[in-house]
Amino acid sequence: MNRQAQAAVLFLLGGAMLHAGTTDLYLRYVKAGLRPLLLAAGAVLIAAALATVWYELRRSRAARQRPADDGPYDGHGQGEHKRSDGHDDRHGEGERSDGQDHGHGHSHREPRISWLLVLPLFALILVAPPALGSYSAMRTGTALQPPLAYPALPSGDPVRLGLVDYAGRAAYGQGRSLGNRTVEIKGFVALDSGGTPYLVRMALNCCAADAQPVKVGLSGKLPPVLQPDSWLDVTGTYSGKRTKDPVNGGIVPFLDVVRARPVPTPSDPYDESWNS
Repeated sequence: MNRQAQAAVLFLLGGAMLHAGTTDLYLRYVKAGLRPLLLAAGAVLIAAALATVWYELRRSRAARQRPADDGPYDGHGQGEHKRSDGHDDRHGEGERSDGQDHGHGHSHREPRISWLLVLPLFALILVAPPALGSYSAMRTGTALQPPLAYPALPSGDPVRLGLVDYAGRAAYGQGRSLGNRTVEIKGFVALDSGGTPYLVRMALNCCAADAQPVKVGLSGKLPPVLQPDSWLDVTGTYSGKRTKDPVNGGIVPFLDVVRARPVPTPSDPYDESWNS
């Protein structure tokens, strides 16, 4: 892989990052708040690629001009030198004949294995990974943490809450801040080995690599068929029922379902409210 190829890879990688950052694709990799940094990183990579091309063009132009300035061209980017004993010195002053580059215009190619760096680039361009779903959720312990405070609920009935917000109020506040209010939460369906349904959102600290689930058990008027990874908008009331997550022993609260309807997968499938 020569410098021109390296520049091409940098340019494509920067372009892919800008494409992801200007669409919703980046939400599959990092949290929404990192969008400006992603766009900046893409711009820097493109600038580095253009600078590399400019440097290589400038060096090639200088190499073409050097024979005319230094003497007849001998095929090695060096002028022909005569030694005092009449023999030609075709390696040039200070140049070794071991094939190494000592600043005389000879370039060395990097190992061919470096082309493997292109594979992640093709994966980023050609394959949009799905958001983490029920398979990961049921094999990872709940990330629910005690909330710092319980702000007053918004007006309206039912009241729209984030899944993490409801889970914190139900698990650690014993539902006192919920009262008898009807709430609406949204998440994807996951089923444990016993068939118990959960509504789940994956919470992020930084990126999808550190995503952890927050789970709410479902009871009451459930749909007759629940498909894992399908998204539901659930309306219900606080339930005092709770269980322990079999993975890490964390608290998993329940919601008593009054109504549930399928909804499309949201553009941002992850939930950041748990650490905001």
